[in-house]
Parts: sequence; C-alpha cells; structure tokens
Amino acid sequence: MENTILPGTLLLSDPFLKDPNFLRTAVFICEHQKEGSFGFVLNRKQNIALGELIEDLYHNDFPVYYGGPVATNTLHFIHRIPGKISGGIQIVKGVYWGGDFNEVIDLLLKSEIEQPEIRFFLGYSGWSSGQLQQEMDTKSWILSTANRNLLFNSTNTDIWKAALKELDGEYKQMVNYPLDPQLN
Repeated sequence: MENTILPGTLLLSDPFLKDPNFLRTAVFICEHQKEGSFGFVLNRKQNIALGELIEDLYHNDFPVYYGGPVATNTLHFIHRIPGKISGGIQIVKGVYWGGDFNEVIDLLLKSEIEQPEIRFFLGYSGWSSGQLQQEMDTKSWILSTANRNLLFNSTNTDIWKAALKELDGEYKQMVNYPLDPQLN
C-alpha cells in the first residue's frame, strides 16, 4: 500500500515503536483531513464490560476496547449492521462508525446485536494537523487496508500480527521481532 492515509487505513505500529499507547497496535482510521486524524486502537481489550459502563445494560458482557489515549471518558463504536443502526458513516465496505446510540441501547436490551457485529471503544486515537504525517516520515507506522475480518476478529490481540502477515514479504517476518532488539 502506498503512503496515502484515507478513512479505512489500518495503521500498524512499527515493531520497535516505544510509545506505550501504541506498542504493537493496529489503529483503524475513521477520519483523515487536513485538520487532523481520528481512529481506534483495535487490539487492546479493557478489563471492563459494557454493562459496567452503562447502568441500563448492567447484565451486558460485551467487551470494551481501549480506543486510544484521547478522551478516555468517551464511548465510541464501529459496527457492521447499518440496517439496525441508523446514522453511521461507512468507512470501508460493510463497516460503519457510530450511529444512533439510543438504537444501540434498545437493540442490546432486546439481545438483537451479537458481539461480532459491533465493537465499543473507550477513548480514541487522534492526531493534529501534520502530526500523523510526521510519524509516517519517522517510519512509526506501516500502512495497510482495513477489512471486516480484521476489524471484527474474535482473537483481537492477534490483529496486529494478522495484518502484518497479510502484507507478506518483509512484514510477515516482523511478527516475530522481539520488543527490544538489544535484548536479542
């Protein structure tokens, strides 16, 4: 993939990136404009269920993910059920960002959404104007294209590895690199 960032781009952290917020992460970019970029870390599951965050859903055990270090007191979601949730923005074919949250609550209360159809995030990953390009220039990120299989992968901790393997070539080898090459 060329170095063009668009909505639907998957940012894969360089294996040696030291930033603890993005260590071996896959970030789904939902918005990229001159003013900045916005996305969600896909492979950092929190030790909290949705029902612990929303009182009406106290029994709900849907997982919640760390979306990124910005506004970690906000809840966001992506989904693949536009026929059930209105108002979402299609980012890649069959994957939508946001929508009517009241509809989501209602569907969850009626058990009409399954876990592989929706993902919830606390916080988000954000970059100001030019910041993400600077990180690209220092080779902090490897670009890939997101797809439904990666975004809604049930083994979420392996998304970073799976996406690198899809790129093949030299990237396929990176999944086995140590966190710190000096300790090798």
